[in-house]
Amino acid sequence: MAQAVLTAEKLNKYFYDPAMIHVLHDVSLSVCEGEFVCIMGKSGCGKSTLLYLLSTLDTAYEGALYINGIRVTGLDENDLAHFRNKHIGFVFQFHFLLPEFTALENVMLPALKLGKLNPKEAEEYAIEKLRQMDMHEHARKLSGKLSGGQQQRVAIARALINDPKIIMADEPTGNLDSTNTAIIFNIFDQLVKEGNTIITVTHDHDFAAKSNRILEMADGQIKS
Repeated sequence: MAQAVLTAEKLNKYFYDPAMIHVLHDVSLSVCEGEFVCIMGKSGCGKSTLLYLLSTLDTAYEGALYINGIRVTGLDENDLAHFRNKHIGFVFQFHFLLPEFTALENVMLPALKLGKLNPKEAEEYAIEKLRQMDMHEHARKLSGKLSGGQQQRVAIARALINDPKIIMADEPTGNLDSTNTAIIFNIFDQLVKEGNTIITVTHDHDFAAKSNRILEMADGQIKS
């Protein structure tokens, strides 16, 4: 039986400005190693909010979150940042690459921050990750000179540089055409086959239909 790599227990989230809004209501879920899970629902249902809690990017919530058997709820900011950099790769809808840096330099940054690799090792490994995305020939190009689909593939390479077992993505194909959407899905599918776990928020029903499991959200709760 596959082991749970992420478990959330009764997550509640509130926004307080301009008035208190209860955004997530007692959300509990478990994701197993090697699963490809898509979170879907109408705009405003809380799916992106949930993803940011699961990724530890947002820590202002009630409940408990366990990742790789470790209770991450309550960890201090520095420990949490180190844990996230080591265990979780995050892909945003907008790539957030540094345009004045090359594709290679953007991919290297998380590895240099984690400190497990020296600069030469980080560069070699970043090239390997870019090759995995079929982007190695563009390694020395400024990221701002790449197309949208190419930039998103570089962003995925960056998310993978520290070999996280969990990759989370918020609308990773939201700004892409159908051709690049298919490329991104195939990359994710291959990552799952290699033993990674993927949790992604998407509006794309065709994309979600190819995943292992769909979590439908409405009114701050998982409905199915």
